[in-house]
Amino acid sequence: MKTTLQIEGIALELRRYPLQKNETLQAWDAADEYLIEHIEATDLESGAHILFMNDGFGALSCWASLKGYQVTAVNDSLLSQQSIQHNLNNNALSHVRCLSSLDTLPDDVDLVVMKLPKNNRLLIWQLQQIAQLERAQLTTITGAKTKDIHTSTLKLFEKHLGSTRTSLAKKKARLVFCNKEKSLNILPPATTSFDVPDYQLCLANHANVFSSESLDIAAYLMLQHMPHDESIKHIIDLGCGNGVLAIQAAKLNPQARVTAVDESHMAIASASLNLATHGIEPTRTHCLVNNCLDDFAPESADVVMCNPPFHQLQAVTDHIAWQMFCDAQRVLEPKGRIVVIGNRHLGYHTKLKRLFGNAQVIASNRKFVIVEAYK
Repeated sequence: MKTTLQIEGIALELRRYPLQKNETLQAWDAADEYLIEHIEATDLESGAHILFMNDGFGALSCWASLKGYQVTAVNDSLLSQQSIQHNLNNNALSHVRCLSSLDTLPDDVDLVVMKLPKNNRLLIWQLQQIAQLERAQLTTITGAKTKDIHTSTLKLFEKHLGSTRTSLAKKKARLVFCNKEKSLNILPPATTSFDVPDYQLCLANHANVFSSESLDIAAYLMLQHMPHDESIKHIIDLGCGNGVLAIQAAKLNPQARVTAVDESHMAIASASLNLATHGIEPTRTHCLVNNCLDDFAPESADVVMCNPPFHQLQAVTDHIAWQMFCDAQRVLEPKGRIVVIGNRHLGYHTKLKRLFGNAQVIASNRKFVIVEAYK
């Protein structure tokens, strides 16, 4: 795996965080390189303020810091924020101001540089945030794989921000140039909501929450097979999303504490809001932006529930699921259990049996299985 980005006469050592054994994925892509090369060729003044949005592992932020620009980096992902900080430290670079996707954008930026998010709702929210900035004639440059830029994508830029054009493709990447011609005095509501009538739920969702317009099939299946037992004292919803499983777990286990964990700032904001609006006592709940179960005390939970992601940003990977399972094994009490739902083809049954020494399928449909393992 290549860890040195050499571009425009400089070299940066860049890694994805958290570090993985036998990592095969590098911490930048062709779109990062294209963005750097383009900005180098412009007449952007030294010391100008660049706002980076969705800089996955810090390649853009580190380059801009090295070049002497003022840098603000906005991410919804805690892991992206940690990667930026680690890579800055490893390259002995100065501080970059890191904001979450829920923070207000600074008004004094000279250029906005974006990596295209996977989620169109997040893209729209970020374009609306840019439109609210006071500065006129602000340019936004967005980088992405060519295959991810569609006519519908360009229409979103035009609808919410202004005139839009694209570059030629280079190494299967393309840039989108958009001029700020529209403005917003007030941002629209940060959340949307949908109902789950079977469970008397109304779930609020920030823009980057998975399945933010309807309940996904996996969660619906999991709701039908939730752990409930009077002996349960502490339940962790790991990778909680909007908190739907945490809510139901709290309802079915009124004696238990429930901790909702996700590495997305918007997911935790959504889960916190939903737990509160569904009458779950705040003394019983804790919502935490975290990398899996880092810093959780050993043998401190009776149940860990999770629906692991099988991608990190644009890359397909199972290392997050494996970290979730290993962390759960450490944090569970003796005889505690992990309950996992996932696509059949992901083979979670085998992974859990390898780690826990046991695993059984407790429910399934044509696409998903729920697997349970005891410590």
